[in-house]
Amino acid sequence: MSLLVDVQSIFKQNKASSPLPPPHPVPSPSLPCFCALTPQPPPPNPCRLLAGTLEDCFVMLGGGGWHSLFLLAFVEPGLSTETVFFFTVCSGDRQLTDSEEMRHLEQITSVGPRPVGSQENEVLTVGYLLEQIENIRVETAAGPHQLTVDVQHPTGTFSIDFLGGFTSFYDRVTNIVVRLEPKSGAQHLMLANCHFDTVANSPGASDDAVSCAVMLEVLHSLANQSTPLRHGVVFLFNGAEENILQASHGFITQHPWAKQVRAFINLEAAGVGGKEVVFQTGPENPWLVQAYVHAAKHPFASVVGQEVFQSGIIPSDTDFRIYRDFGNIPGIDLAFIENGFIYHTKYDTADRILTDSIQRAGDNILAVLRYLVMSDKLADSSEYRHGNMVFFDLLGVVVVAYPSRVGTILNYIVATATFLYLAKKASRPGNGDLACATGVAVLSWFVTLLSVLIVALLVTLLGRSMFWYNHFYASICLYGAAATGKMILIHTLAKNLYYGVSGLGDLYFDVSLLLWCCGLVWLTHQGLCSAYVPMLMVAFPLATRLLLAKEFKHRGASVKYSVLYMLGLTLPYVHFMFLIWVVFEIFTPIMGRSGTEIPPEVVMASLVTLATIFLSSFFLHFIYLARSTKWILAGLGSVFIITFLLMSCGLLFPFSGSPDSPRPKRVFLQHTTRTFHNLQGEVESQDSGLWMNSFDYTGIQHITPHIPEINDSIRTSCREDRPFCGYPWFLPLKFLSKKNWYIPAPEVSPSSPVEFSLLSREETSWGTVKMVFSNSYICVQCLQILHIQVLFYQAIYYYSALDFWASGAKQFCNH
Repeated sequence: MSLLVDVQSIFKQNKASSPLPPPHPVPSPSLPCFCALTPQPPPPNPCRLLAGTLEDCFVMLGGGGWHSLFLLAFVEPGLSTETVFFFTVCSGDRQLTDSEEMRHLEQITSVGPRPVGSQENEVLTVGYLLEQIENIRVETAAGPHQLTVDVQHPTGTFSIDFLGGFTSFYDRVTNIVVRLEPKSGAQHLMLANCHFDTVANSPGASDDAVSCAVMLEVLHSLANQSTPLRHGVVFLFNGAEENILQASHGFITQHPWAKQVRAFINLEAAGVGGKEVVFQTGPENPWLVQAYVHAAKHPFASVVGQEVFQSGIIPSDTDFRIYRDFGNIPGIDLAFIENGFIYHTKYDTADRILTDSIQRAGDNILAVLRYLVMSDKLADSSEYRHGNMVFFDLLGVVVVAYPSRVGTILNYIVATATFLYLAKKASRPGNGDLACATGVAVLSWFVTLLSVLIVALLVTLLGRSMFWYNHFYASICLYGAAATGKMILIHTLAKNLYYGVSGLGDLYFDVSLLLWCCGLVWLTHQGLCSAYVPMLMVAFPLATRLLLAKEFKHRGASVKYSVLYMLGLTLPYVHFMFLIWVVFEIFTPIMGRSGTEIPPEVVMASLVTLATIFLSSFFLHFIYLARSTKWILAGLGSVFIITFLLMSCGLLFPFSGSPDSPRPKRVFLQHTTRTFHNLQGEVESQDSGLWMNSFDYTGIQHITPHIPEINDSIRTSCREDRPFCGYPWFLPLKFLSKKNWYIPAPEVSPSSPVEFSLLSREETSWGTVKMVFSNSYICVQCLQILHIQVLFYQAIYYYSALDFWASGAKQFCNH
């Protein structure tokens, strides 16, 4: 691409009356263009024009678009240092700027929470997005692209097996759909999706306003691109994701453009800021992973995260499921994962998201989208559908990716080489009993895990659950010290009492190799791409040991051997520790919103113990090489005792309201009026009260000291004969939080009450009762969304007026 520079005028100025502009930084060049520096002060020798990339020119122009006027001063031989030239820069690709993205983020979040149906969501945010999109359309009208905007209000229903399964109905939710394509049109489309609605108590900066802000700037940049796109892009700003994926369903099943979508990128959040991780791709379609690997400037991806998320262990889901299941199209799912403690809380504000995070996300998404819409594969992605990819990044520097079939072959080659190595060693006399040593190692794992779980049970009985929630290091000091100490103690006893001989270090290295290799074979046989992890943990230690065999044979566990051994394990161990960090980064905050039924101490103790077992595996043989382990055991015991005492005394409080690092406790509080009817429509009972749920295992034990009225005397049990235990669950989460507290309170008096009435009932041929209801409350002015999730255990129904999550959500508005 060439850069056209027109000299508009050349004249002289008085330097004193009109000083030269300040200098600009010069990035490193690649493609030639003509951007210049103004020396300040001018050097004695003439300065030449400096070359930079086309991107650099526009960075220096402040991210300007077409026909930007730029004051350029320079020094040439024979010209006065006061000579000033005006240049018009024609043609160029606009680059993302974090200042613009931050401005969009601040504007979107400035209106506060944006629950579906509220004025903040349906009017203010929609208005702002449409205004910005229109500005982009006008600015780029002279370029090679055309931009079409459609505001969709779909109505529909669907069933989903998420959260135990339910049916969701939505009425006139909002989608802002923007189509960017060459002026000649496009038959194939790429979809980029974000959502601008929030839960009722959060401004939703990370979930998901920041993604919409990034998408606005990506749209702006692609629309300004001077080279026409090969395919089109649909930017979907959907306004109903928190109601469980409703707006995306409305788009993919009802919008006419949806039939042309060949692939998608979904932008989500499970935390606040940090790096955005690729945690789902496909299904199949390995070319999408290859596109990300090729294009992403700051890669962060792991197939381990994909397989963990899709296993259902994490109680969450995204629009990815809707596009995959109802649209049958492949995609990439990205999400922020750091600092999930304030996810879906009032602390999720724009000022907590670093500009570096925004810029990094924008760079990645722009690069990947640009690559995909210029790709031939998008036109007929079905040709490239089959197969999965093994992919993982190395500390965010580079992504390694290869087809899963190649991974299977590689895994079996490594496993075969390992078994041959072990068989050859076992055939030699005097190499010890590998089977017996393996039994000792496995026994030590189970005894260690059992011992740490007993500690976790004791913590729970003491009423100190989640002491690590605000002090993560404390879980390592307690459970990590207990696990490490127990393993060292077991192997020290085995060494001194059972074996009574030295030279067992080599044997227990082989034990670790065998156990990892068994894990490799099993995961590969299961068809899991995550088998690359044990493959690395087998291949590198085996290669290192073979290279150091002579050193170990002649000098034993010398300092040189130890250093070289650890260097050989650096890559797999660094990567494995990074995966462990991601696991704790995700699961630690989840324990604060996983309900009252899952004991968090069991989860945390198990995770820490498993991490300790895996990380210690190839260092286990050092126990048998060491002369004594008593000082290590004494140190670990001291750490354990001190941490246990601090925890027992209540000095490690799990929650925090610190503005810098909040760890809020999550409580559902709903002011409700319940009316129950029998099969004949007669009123059985009616009451009003404040209904409370704790979203963590500690219940209300930390609330009672501050509000004595809220105690276990007002706890109520689940009424299994009534829908959702007889409580107005907004989502079917009763299986996560079975402990309820209910305080009598005055009747709810909404300004626009809901008239919920039975129109007809009919007994079906398969033994159930079909009922038809009417709801007379329709708030057109604020686009109140009727969200019905019906589950009849028998013909009992109720209605509830909610002060939704005690957040001031405007679920009831005036006509």
